[in-house]
Amino acid sequence: MTSSADTPGWLLPVVHAVTNDDKLLDPDFPTHARDVMRALGARGAIHVRARWLPDRRLLDITQSLVAAARESGCLVVVNDRVDIALAGGAEAVQLTSRSAGVSDVREMTPALRIGSSVHTPAEARDAGLFGADWCVAGHVFGSGSHADEPGRGVGFLQDCAEATDIPVIAIGGVTSGRVRDVIDAGAYGVASISGIWDAPNPGEAAGRYLSEYVAAAERRG
Repeated sequence: MTSSADTPGWLLPVVHAVTNDDKLLDPDFPTHARDVMRALGARGAIHVRARWLPDRRLLDITQSLVAAARESGCLVVVNDRVDIALAGGAEAVQLTSRSAGVSDVREMTPALRIGSSVHTPAEARDAGLFGADWCVAGHVFGSGSHADEPGRGVGFLQDCAEATDIPVIAIGGVTSGRVRDVIDAGAYGVASISGIWDAPNPGEAAGRYLSEYVAAAERRG
């Protein structure tokens, strides 16, 4: 199935700054988000991810980020909520197990760029077959959001990359110091929540992720 990533000249960002309800409600989030966007530019994405924020608040945040992204070229991705992505003017959505299927969303909104969250190589394979532009695979290492579950490891990540033709973004305990490990395992890029937003300076933290990515990519040739 054709994906919107086939658009000539479009490249998927390599550093994905993923939020949650707490991060979005931080009074300093708008400032931090602009700093992250400036640090990453078109090589970065901010994922608007919330489970209990009211729709109106979520839409306002999305619209604000989309407006700010015009200057930096950063991609705004809305997690799960296709309706919020469309209403807020976002270019992309990240689908989860709770969302509508990739092929259904592709049929409804052919121009929307679609990511799919996966937890097995088979899910990574299916994401590509059903028309996703990329998949986010995790969790790779132990992380605060999965405190009771061990990470699946870089072997899992390598299996996901080998199972699909679409780019695989590694998530779950991926610190800037682990970027090289996941890129060497076949990841196209990296995603982080606390590694970026919990840093004293999220913009600088995002910049470190990008620098580590560039170094790892150059090393791989």
